[in-house]
Amino acid sequence: MADQSIYIAGHRGLAGSALLRHYSRLPGWRVITRTHAELELKDTAAVRDFFQQERPTHVILAAARVGGIRANQTEQVEFLIHNLRIQNNVIESAAESGVAKLLFLGSSCVYPKHAPQPLREDALLTSALETTNEGYALAKIAGLKLCAYYRRQYGRNFISAMPTNLYGPNDNFDLEKSHVLPALLRKFHEAKVANTPTVTLWGTGTPRREFLHADDFAEACAALMDNYESDQLINVGVGEDVTIRELADLIRGIVGYPGEVIWNPTMPDGTPRKLLDVSRINALGWQARISLADGIRSTYEWFLANRAGK
Repeated sequence: MADQSIYIAGHRGLAGSALLRHYSRLPGWRVITRTHAELELKDTAAVRDFFQQERPTHVILAAARVGGIRANQTEQVEFLIHNLRIQNNVIESAAESGVAKLLFLGSSCVYPKHAPQPLREDALLTSALETTNEGYALAKIAGLKLCAYYRRQYGRNFISAMPTNLYGPNDNFDLEKSHVLPALLRKFHEAKVANTPTVTLWGTGTPRREFLHADDFAEACAALMDNYESDQLINVGVGEDVTIRELADLIRGIVGYPGEVIWNPTMPDGTPRKLLDVSRINALGWQARISLADGIRSTYEWFLANRAGK
C-alpha cells in the first residue's frame, strides 16, 4: 500500500477521537493530528501553512463549534462565523494542497424542521430550518455545498456525511453545553451521588431522537472514505429512534438512580423528530452494530473513569 496519511481535524472531540482510535488501528496509515493550541483552524494562514508542510493525502473534517439547545440559541453569531471559518480554511487548503480525498461531517440538524420522516438526503433545503440551531445548520449547509462545488467545478474528491446524534467516549458532559444523552447521564449520576429525590428535565419528553455510538460512526466514515464517490451528501445513522422519555428511563436504569423524574413542559423541546433514512449507506454494506443500551453502558463506564466529579 502506498504511503497514506490522514489528517483528523478535531481529534479530541467525540467524532474525532473515535476516528483517531479507528485509524490508529488500521495498517498503512500515518495519522496526523493537531490540538487547538497547536493549530487554530480559524486562522487562514496557519491552516494553509500546516497543509503545505504536512501534505496529508486524506482529511476528515470533524472539527466544529458545537453545543446543545441553549448554546445554539444564545450564540448564533459564533456558531455561524466560527464554523464557516473552520470549514472554509480546511476545505480550501485541502484543495490547494492536492488532498486525494476529504470527508466533511455535517449534522442531521441541517435538514428542515418539518421535513418528512425518516429524513432523506434530498430533503435538504426544501423548507425552513429549526430556529434554535439555525446558525450552526447554515454553516454546515455551506460546508457540504462547498465540498459539492469543489467536486463539480474542480474535480476534487470531496464528500459529505450527515451523522445523526453521536455519543460515546470523549463526549461533552457540560450541562450548559452538552447534548441530551451525555447531559442526562451526568444529571442522573449526580442526583444518585447526592441522593437527590427528584430530577427535573426540560420539555415534555415526547420528541424522538436517534443515537449512534461514535465507534460505529468511525467505521462508517472509513467505509465512506474507501467506497463513496458522490457530490450528494449521505446519511449515517441507526435507522431507529426513541423518545427522550424512553432515553431518560434507559439511562436512569443504567446509572441506577432510584428517584423521580419531573418534566418541565415550559422549556423547549426542539425539533419533534430527527430520524435519518439510512438506506443509502446500508446499501453500501455498512450498518450500525452497537445497541443503544450497550453503548450507554460503556459510555457511563468511561464517564465514571474520566469525568465523574470533574
